Amino acid sequence: MKKANDAVVKKKRGFDKFLDFIEKAGNKLPEPLTLFVWLAGIAILISFIGSISGLSAVHPVSKETIKVVNLLSKEGIQKMLTNAVGNFAGFPPLGLVLTCILGVGIAEKTGLFSALLRKTLGNVKGSKVVIIVIFTSIMANAAADTGFIVMPPLAAMLFLAVGMNPIVGMMAAYAAVAGGFSANLIINSLDVLVVGFTQKAAETVDASFGVNPACNWYFLIVSTFILTFVATWVTVKIVAPRMGMSTYKADKVEKVTKEEIKGLKAAGLALLAFVIIILALAIPSNGLLRHPETGSLIEFTAPLMKGLVPLITLLFFIPGYVFGKVSGKIKSDKDIVTMLGQAMAEMGPYIVLSFVIAQFINYFNWSNMGIIMAIKGADFLKAVGAPTPVLLILFIMISSIINLFVGSCSAKWAILSPIFVPMFMFLGFHPALTQMAYRIGDSITNVVTPLLPYFAILVAFAKKYDKNIGMGTLIANMLPYSIAFFLFWSALIVIWYLLGLPLGPGSPIML
Repeated sequence: MKKANDAVVKKKRGFDKFLDFIEKAGNKLPEPLTLFVWLAGIAILISFIGSISGLSAVHPVSKETIKVVNLLSKEGIQKMLTNAVGNFAGFPPLGLVLTCILGVGIAEKTGLFSALLRKTLGNVKGSKVVIIVIFTSIMANAAADTGFIVMPPLAAMLFLAVGMNPIVGMMAAYAAVAGGFSANLIINSLDVLVVGFTQKAAETVDASFGVNPACNWYFLIVSTFILTFVATWVTVKIVAPRMGMSTYKADKVEKVTKEEIKGLKAAGLALLAFVIIILALAIPSNGLLRHPETGSLIEFTAPLMKGLVPLITLLFFIPGYVFGKVSGKIKSDKDIVTMLGQAMAEMGPYIVLSFVIAQFINYFNWSNMGIIMAIKGADFLKAVGAPTPVLLILFIMISSIINLFVGSCSAKWAILSPIFVPMFMFLGFHPALTQMAYRIGDSITNVVTPLLPYFAILVAFAKKYDKNIGMGTLIANMLPYSIAFFLFWSALIVIWYLLGLPLGPGSPIML
C-alpha cells in the first residue's frame, strides 16, 4: 500500500513539474498585446512562404483548389491597410463584450452583486460554490458567447466572498464555459447552427436523410453532469492547491443594510417582471421573439437568438438600476453616467488588445492557412482506416488541434462535415455520432488556446486581482481542465458507442 501511495505522489509531483514548466515558459512570453503583434507578423511571413512554395488543398465540397494567399503582395498590403479600421470595428467579441458591460457594470457599481452575495452566501461552503459556479458556467453557453464575459468576473466575486482565490474562480468558470461549450441541458442556437452543416453533408449520401437539432441532446445532458464533476475535481484537487487557497483574503463581510435589503427585493421584482415580459413575447406561436417564417425560438436567425446580447444586458441593467435607486446608490442620472464610464474605463486594455487581435485573425483567415490546415488534417484522418472507436478518438484529437488555430465552430465544421459525415455513414453510423465527436474536439482546447478572442478578456479580468499574472500561469492552471475533459469526454462517447445508446431523439448510433 505504501508503494502504491508513493507512486501516486510521484505522479502528482511529475505532473506538477510539467505544469510548472508550462507556467514558467508561458510567463516568459511577452504581454498579450505584443504577442499578438508577433503572431500577426508571423501570419504575414507564413503566407509569403506558403505562397511561394505552392501550398494548397482541394475543398471537399466545391472541389476548388485553395492556395495560400501572399499578404506581402501588392494586393495583400493594400488589403491590410484599407481594412484595418473595418477589422477592428467588425471584431464580433468587441461589441458583444462592451454591450454586456453596460448591464454588468451597473449591477456591479451599484453594489447589487456585493449585496446579493453577502445575503445568499454567508453560510455556503467553498466546495458548494465551486460546483455551483461550474454547473452554471456550462449552462451559460445557452446564451452563446456571453458566458465568457459574464461568468468569470461573477465567479471571482463568489470565490472571494467565501475566502477562496478569485482567480481560481475565474479560471474554473472560463474552463467550464469554454471546455463545456458542447454540453447543456437545453437545445440552443449552437445545436441549430452545427446541424445545418451536418444535414447538408448527410444529403450527399442520401438526399432524403434528415438530422434534427436535438440529435445530440441525450449525450449533451449526460455530458453536462460529467463535466461538472470533472471540472469540480480538477478545481479542488489541482488548480486551487497550485494557486493557493488563501492567497487572497476577502475583506470582513459587512452586514446587509436595510436599504440594501429593500433594494434586493425591488431588484428581484424588476427581474421577475422582465422575465415575464420576455416569456410573453416568446411563448405565443406568433410571438415577437420567434422566427417570422418558421416560428422557431432557437433557430440561429430567430429574433430571440439574434437579440440575446441586448436582452442579457437588460437582464443585468434593470435590476442593477432598480437596486441602485431603491438603496440610494443612484441619486441622479449623473451617477448612472459615472458608473457606466467607470465600467468602460476598466475595459480600456481589452479594447486596445482587440484592435491587434482583430488584425491577426483577419490576416490568418485571408491567407487561407486555417482552411488548408483543416483539409490536410481531415485527409490524414480519412487515410488512417482504423477501427471506429479509434477513429472517433483520432477525429476528436484532430478537431481539437485545428481548434487551437481556427476558433469558429461553424467554419471548421463547414470543412470537416462533408468529409467525415459521409465517411461514417458509409461505415453504417448515424451523422449524430460524427457531429458529437467533432463538437467534443471543438470544445476541449477552447480552454487553453490564447487565439480564442475571449482569452484576452480572462487576462484582463485576472489582472484586476493580480497585475503581475502572466499568460503562462493561466494556461498552465487551465491545462488540467482540457486534459481531463478530453479523457472523460472521449471515454464517454466510446462507451456510448459500444452500448449502442441513442444520442438524441431519432438519432441512434447505427443507421
